[in-house]
Amino acid sequence: MLYGLLYARGMSKSVTIRVDEQLYTALRERAEGEGTTVTALITRAAQDAVRDPRLEGAAEVFRAFVADNADAFDAAFPEDAPARLDTAGRTAA
Repeated sequence: MLYGLLYARGMSKSVTIRVDEQLYTALRERAEGEGTTVTALITRAAQDAVRDPRLEGAAEVFRAFVADNADAFDAAFPEDAPARLDTAGRTAA
């Protein structure tokens, strides 16, 4: 019984789509460039297509908020202020 529940929970559905040769070539090249598969690339695109539209731009809004308020946060909570980071996200020397 438990095996059946775990199996059903992890199941995925297969979807078949038809694309022309040019699009397939572009998908294959993109997938290879990202080190993934065409299936994974299309799955990610499908997930993006059904994402809640209220989330669009949320990351940019958050980054802007942090940038605008970082000094105030650092002043209010000096013990929690992060070390300054270089452009690659590493602690600056």
